Amino acid sequence: MNTPKHAKPHTTIEISKEYLHFAAAHFTIFSATSRENLHGHNFQVTLDAHAAIQEDGLTFDYNILKTNLKKLCDRLDEQVLMPSHSPHLKVEQDENYTYILFDNDRIPFLERDLTLVPIRNITVEELAQYFLQELTKNPEISTLDISHLLLKCSSGEGQWATAQWFAAKDTT
Repeated sequence: MNTPKHAKPHTTIEISKEYLHFAAAHFTIFSATSRENLHGHNFQVTLDAHAAIQEDGLTFDYNILKTNLKKLCDRLDEQVLMPSHSPHLKVEQDENYTYILFDNDRIPFLERDLTLVPIRNITVEELAQYFLQELTKNPEISTLDISHLLLKCSSGEGQWATAQWFAAKDTT
């Protein structure tokens, strides 16, 4: 394959660290009246970043990606996750508890144990999108010369969802 002289070679940096995980409880919502029982998973996250190799032989400092992924995992670790954008849930609070209202259930949680995630359902497909959106809106990451990100989220061995981001093409 002939590569134009002005084109830089590209590579994919694969970030798959054992510490990029979080343990969380949730239930998947199937309809306004049907959901799973509350249960937990050990979620794992990986990220592929496609970028040009620069003159110094580096793409970018990918510790930035690892650090930010770890922060996102830590934010969800050892929490009960509930979707704040679900049309089937309502949230109420008093001085002692946060209540998740679903169908005819009023489920109490201590505030310290509950994280409301701005997604529609706590599923690997929604969590993958959430992680990717959080990464790409981070100014420290958005300034990196990355052309494509592929984030994968797993709720267990052999069960992954992916989310992708592509840099806007320069039309100048």
